[in-house]
Amino acid sequence: MAHDADVIVIGAGLAGLAATAELVDAGRKVILLDQEPEQSMGGQAFWSFGGLFFVDSPEQRRLRIKDSHALALQDWMGTAGFDRPEDHWPRKWAEAYVDFAAGEKRAWLHRQGVRFFPVVGWAERGGYDANGHGNSVPRFHITWGTGPGLVEPFVRRVRAGVARGLVELRFRHRVTGLSRSAGAVDTVTGEVLEASDVQRGRASSREVTGAFELTAQAVIVTSGGIGGNHDLVRANWPERLGTAPEKMISGVPAHVDGRMLAIAEGAGARLINRDRMWHYTEGIQNWNPIWHNHGIRVLPGPSSLWFDARGNRLPVPLFPGFDTLGTLEHIMKTGYDYTWFVLDQKIIGKEFALSGSEQNPDLTGKSIKDVIGRARAEVPGPVKAFMDHGVDFVVEKDLGALVRGMNALTKEPLIDEAALRREIVARDREIANPFTKDLQVTAMRGARRFLGDKLIRTAAPHRILDPKAGPLIAVRLNILTRKTLGGLETDLSSRVLTEGGSPLEGVYAAGEAAGFGGGGVHGYRSLEGTFLGGCLFSGRTAGRAAAKAVG
Repeated sequence: MAHDADVIVIGAGLAGLAATAELVDAGRKVILLDQEPEQSMGGQAFWSFGGLFFVDSPEQRRLRIKDSHALALQDWMGTAGFDRPEDHWPRKWAEAYVDFAAGEKRAWLHRQGVRFFPVVGWAERGGYDANGHGNSVPRFHITWGTGPGLVEPFVRRVRAGVARGLVELRFRHRVTGLSRSAGAVDTVTGEVLEASDVQRGRASSREVTGAFELTAQAVIVTSGGIGGNHDLVRANWPERLGTAPEKMISGVPAHVDGRMLAIAEGAGARLINRDRMWHYTEGIQNWNPIWHNHGIRVLPGPSSLWFDARGNRLPVPLFPGFDTLGTLEHIMKTGYDYTWFVLDQKIIGKEFALSGSEQNPDLTGKSIKDVIGRARAEVPGPVKAFMDHGVDFVVEKDLGALVRGMNALTKEPLIDEAALRREIVARDREIANPFTKDLQVTAMRGARRFLGDKLIRTAAPHRILDPKAGPLIAVRLNILTRKTLGGLETDLSSRVLTEGGSPLEGVYAAGEAAGFGGGGVHGYRSLEGTFLGGCLFSGRTAGRAAAKAVG
């Protein structure tokens, strides 16, 4: 039987590009399919901050961060909390990924021209014991050029494959079925959607203009997760995280809809860990949205005071940046789906970073001058734009006006000024001494012992009600959908497995569709900076394995 290609890759995000690039290097012929227009090539990675998880990197060593493979693996396993029979392959993938992050990952990317911001970030700090959740040391390496800078070398490699006649790009091709013609899954069917010139990220037409049927020796599914499909998010919402939010905002466009997961499952694939997901608690509505219900995540430093909808301070260790999923679980058990940061201009100017390539024009544009300008600014431009235009922001000179503004943003006026003042004044008293019983103040001071945080990420401890630090700011935080941690179960060769545990012959999966490897490499929680790397590692693995299989 004559095939249309050696391999069909479904999904032109980062995992699909990495897989296709490896197939090109092996001389295989590839058809790359995606339901979106060509201008959306790179998928969600393009919109990302470009954070990558490395272990014992040159950047860490220059900042006197002592990291090791053993410490990283301890952190990963303590964070993942693997506890199910189906965690066999996710655990294997976790071990392999830490090997990769502590080994050739950085050098492999460096050879392709990827460079990194010299200051390492410290996301997901945990706050529990040594075997619990969180990064023991800073490991969040920001790509110079953010998401677009990471995507570019893989787009370049794929386009080189097009020039060599090895890759055929077929955008606006929406897959509807996988089937067999002789044993292995070798046939991909679907609909051709009408051409679209919408800007990247904006909703494209779903008008069908035709049908297609293609065959290949192997198929790689790299179609992403379910974050844009709120109905599916709610259907898979776990009881351990409380009741699903009534209101959510979207960290990804609507086309991240999970439809390919159901199609693969219908063809015999095993989908595991559906209830494991990674949604952010610090979401703000984008004042200048690209897609419908577009939300941006605040990447906070440790100093903002965090209150629930009724004005109660969140418990230890649920401080900004410490335990995303632990915080989500607590919030959803309060009966409300929003919380508040209360801070001042001194804190927001130094501690607020906004996730996303478009929110970081200095890093995305690779401008040293603009990076220096950001560091010198009282409040960085993108953050100031949210202060001025964001519907979730209240900026006032005194606490009474701040509380009135907070209550005006919600259905019920739940914040009591006197109670809120007591909490803030009590915290401010703790600033007077170098020692304290307030563990958030201890955490702030501990963060400033790391040079990177002291220079650009953590404000000097001060009283929030000090007029010199003002004005006061309150930020309403929403639940922001983002990543799917479960997915198609795969072995260490990225082969998709069936319910019986045997390979679904001819089918591979990578990226978020595979739970970033194995069907759930992160377990219940993530260490951050591991999503993009998971796409790269699993995509590379799938491409190399499929190339070998069809050779």
